[in-house]
Amino acid sequence: MKPSYGAAEFQRDLGVSRETIERLEIHRRLLGEWSERMNLVGPKELEAYWSRHALDCAQLLRLAPAARRWVDLGSGAGFPGLVIACLLAHEPGASIHLVESTGKKAAFLRAVTTEADLPAKVFSQRIEDFGAGEGRYDVVTARALAPLPRLIAYAKPILDRGAQGLFHKGADIDAELAAATNALQGGAWGVSYRAEVLESLSDPRGRIVRISKAP
Repeated sequence: MKPSYGAAEFQRDLGVSRETIERLEIHRRLLGEWSERMNLVGPKELEAYWSRHALDCAQLLRLAPAARRWVDLGSGAGFPGLVIACLLAHEPGASIHLVESTGKKAAFLRAVTTEADLPAKVFSQRIEDFGAGEGRYDVVTARALAPLPRLIAYAKPILDRGAQGLFHKGADIDAELAAATNALQGGAWGVSYRAEVLESLSDPRGRIVRISKAP
């Protein structure tokens, strides 16, 4: 993606409203402000907000266009949870739950949620304590959180209630899938899962792994 890729190009490619761009701009601005005093993203990552981060996260909506209830594990700087919340803010019934155990990062997520008026709720707790969360979800996601075997374990309570998992991965996906064989086959849980590897729309080296409970 060209370095000049910005909000105008993102709006053109995604066909989103000006209000959506304004919400994302709030996220980007607060990312810059908060990153000056805590570890969220570096300056170069902030410069690539639209091409590397917003576009990378927004593509998940194309993989689950009907999904309205999302949960993002280890939300950190808000990728992909806050981006999804910005894109779905105008949709009736949209609800994005953000799970983040680090108190300062949870405070950042709340600040963006409040200022951008997003349909999001922050859970400042460990993923293991969050468990299946509140109600049923359509999608569980995570970005740069953990290897696939651990992600499946984290997401299991949510996956087992019918959600699909959409997880960003890199070029080493084959090794991660091999390591996750036992988890996918059920391991000690007795519940097996299907894994589908999809190409990333934003990064030729990236992949999205779709995980769902096997029938």
